[in-house]
Amino acid sequence: MMDVEIERFIKVWLTTISCLCYCYFIASKIPKGFLRLLSLLPILYLFLILPFNLSSFHLGGPTTFFLVWLATFKLLLFSFNQGPLAQSPNILHFISLASLPINLNQNKTKPKPKSLLLLKLLILALIIHAYDYRQNFHPLFILVLYCCHMYLGIELVLALTAIPVRTLLGFNLQPQFNEPYLSTSLQDFWGRRWNLMVTGILRPAVFHPVYSISTRFVGPSCAFSSAVFATFVVSGLMHELIYYYLTRAPPTWEVTCFFVLHGVCTAAEVAVKKVLLRRGWRLHGAVSGPLVLAFLAATGSWLFFPQLLRNGVDRKAIEEYATLVNFIKSKLQLHF
Repeated sequence: MMDVEIERFIKVWLTTISCLCYCYFIASKIPKGFLRLLSLLPILYLFLILPFNLSSFHLGGPTTFFLVWLATFKLLLFSFNQGPLAQSPNILHFISLASLPINLNQNKTKPKPKSLLLLKLLILALIIHAYDYRQNFHPLFILVLYCCHMYLGIELVLALTAIPVRTLLGFNLQPQFNEPYLSTSLQDFWGRRWNLMVTGILRPAVFHPVYSISTRFVGPSCAFSSAVFATFVVSGLMHELIYYYLTRAPPTWEVTCFFVLHGVCTAAEVAVKKVLLRRGWRLHGAVSGPLVLAFLAATGSWLFFPQLLRNGVDRKAIEEYATLVNFIKSKLQLHF
């Protein structure tokens, strides 16, 4: 079964590379704007249907995120000669930036030490092992495990994806996460620390256009709040779409409500902080940090996780770890 899934995975990515070659050699020669967007529509459609060929959580989940969200948004920006693909000097650069969760680092900051990556990998392995005893754990502790699992799982997948690109092509890449557990506000968490690949693509694709248009009709402050809210709404809808690929169940809109709620709260937080700062008031990070994490955990257990748990995505992911280990063992036995 794993052999078949890997074969499908390879076919999906060979198709993806072929599509991106078309984008680089043909679509890029079409004048920017509506005509280039029109030439990219078949590719955007293919990226929407390709992940349906995969049933594995660990192969299908990242592929869906890379193609349906990141690559689609990057190509939409590219159709108007904006975003990271607009200045790609060669085909390898273009394919890497389009299909993978990476952004070039303009600040030349050093990548995180490998020891930290190994430590997080070890913690993730311990969390997966702890699931064997979850019937003995308090529900709140299980919630903490789910939150840590989600963070470590996403960060490690994105980091491991970036390693070969950094090694083989010599790219200096931006970090995908910036220690989100150190956040001191919702704005800090969503804008500067959590999944920076998504933040980096939503800013030019949603936030800046909405802010620019809104400023013409309302003041900069209201335009900022509108742009923040619109960005969270789009993020919620994209998460809803990814949930559909993972569960193949009709949407319940819970995860969209999660991001709408956080959009409202983040916009309100920014407005309140401006008023407080003018008066010289500032909440210490030792107080605001735990409050932010508690709010994220509470709203996550209420709106973010239920749709996944209800459809058994957590059980499927845990079972796949055992399947993967057995698959690797069988291959090693054949060779040795």
